[in-house]
Amino acid sequence: MKKFGITFCLLISILLLIAGCSKKKEAMPETNAEEVSSLEEIEGVWNGSIQVPNQPLPIILTFEKTSGTISIPAQGLNDYALTSTTLNDTDIFLEMNIQGQRITFDGKVAQDSITGTFTQQGQSFPFELTKGSPEEVVETGDVVQVDVENGTMDGLLEMPQGEGPFPLMVIIAGSGPTDHDGNSQLLPGKNNSLKMIAEGLAAEGVASIRYDKRGIGKNMGLAGKEQDLRFNHYIDDAAAWVQFAKTDARFSKVGIIGHSEGSLIGMVAAEQAIADAFISIAGAGRPIDQVLMEQLDEQLPANLLEESNTILNALKQGEQVQTISPELQSLFRPSVQPYMISWLHYDPAEQLKKLQVPVLLVNGNRDIQVPVKDAELLHDAKKDAELLIVDKMNHILKESPEDREGNIATYGNPDLPLAHGLMDGIVGFLKDL
Repeated sequence: MKKFGITFCLLISILLLIAGCSKKKEAMPETNAEEVSSLEEIEGVWNGSIQVPNQPLPIILTFEKTSGTISIPAQGLNDYALTSTTLNDTDIFLEMNIQGQRITFDGKVAQDSITGTFTQQGQSFPFELTKGSPEEVVETGDVVQVDVENGTMDGLLEMPQGEGPFPLMVIIAGSGPTDHDGNSQLLPGKNNSLKMIAEGLAAEGVASIRYDKRGIGKNMGLAGKEQDLRFNHYIDDAAAWVQFAKTDARFSKVGIIGHSEGSLIGMVAAEQAIADAFISIAGAGRPIDQVLMEQLDEQLPANLLEESNTILNALKQGEQVQTISPELQSLFRPSVQPYMISWLHYDPAEQLKKLQVPVLLVNGNRDIQVPVKDAELLHDAKKDAELLIVDKMNHILKESPEDREGNIATYGNPDLPLAHGLMDGIVGFLKDL
């Protein structure tokens, strides 16, 4: 387990470097292919992933007759030119040179699949591609927009049938590249959990707005520079959606549902925008440094664990750290430290105490990412909040088996319904407002 954690950090560190380059294409040197052969036989879009242990990284390769590009949605990398593309019969070799880093794909073509080895920084992982575009989710709802810092943000409005006005809930996704439907670009497949919540609410007469956070999906253009991002940006964006809905006569009351990291964002935004209700689903009950150290304890050796603790203590004091071990760069690189400092400012339990509106706290007893104890900590902080522990529910809001492997397998299965009792609990809470 610990070896995997370090390996994955190294891989993501390089991919984040690639993403950083992709945002300023005008400043990049020419990337004309050094070696090109005809790619006519494999022209088109190829979808697949790099098989990092327990954490496949989705990628998309697009080939034209004499050139190729790569997209890594999880890192915001779109159509980045490959430096070298060589196809010799069934042998294929692809190369990327990014700021002195050499990254290669060495594989075999067999009908509609390409398999082989991905290599970077001396480490190698299998990759597999299948011809064809990634599966698209059929979206429901109407596109709505709100003005936020640096531009305009898109969202999806899901309306019930019938005559309003209706109560409305703003749905906030979790951390990382998790989109408005609850799907993470770091994981293969889709679970559509937040999409299902929106549809379930609409069926019960409750409208909703769900959206990609800035820097994700439809709102990728709002990312800006990594060093300029703050946790408060996410809070202000959520508050903007609440204020947007409050001005619309179609809606009677406006509340927030925050999932995972979206819980903390939502509870602060609920106070800021004076929302009418707040629902936390799988939200942490402790400051992020405590949660992070608990997770790192399962992955890092003692020396890196101690360094992580030292870095976090400095960040909590508002002090940036310049010297960081290579294995920890993906977590604590200097450009992300201002964001972490702003995040560490918030204690979920203390923030929840400030809310003077009805609160529902939800967790699943098979959540392997945010345990039930976090919901209990939040409940201890606000005794008048309702507490709902959903039996057999995991982090992506589906029923799962007890074993870890079976639990994770549900993350990429959109056919699984939401866990029994989740929507009943949410709808019952909202009807009592």
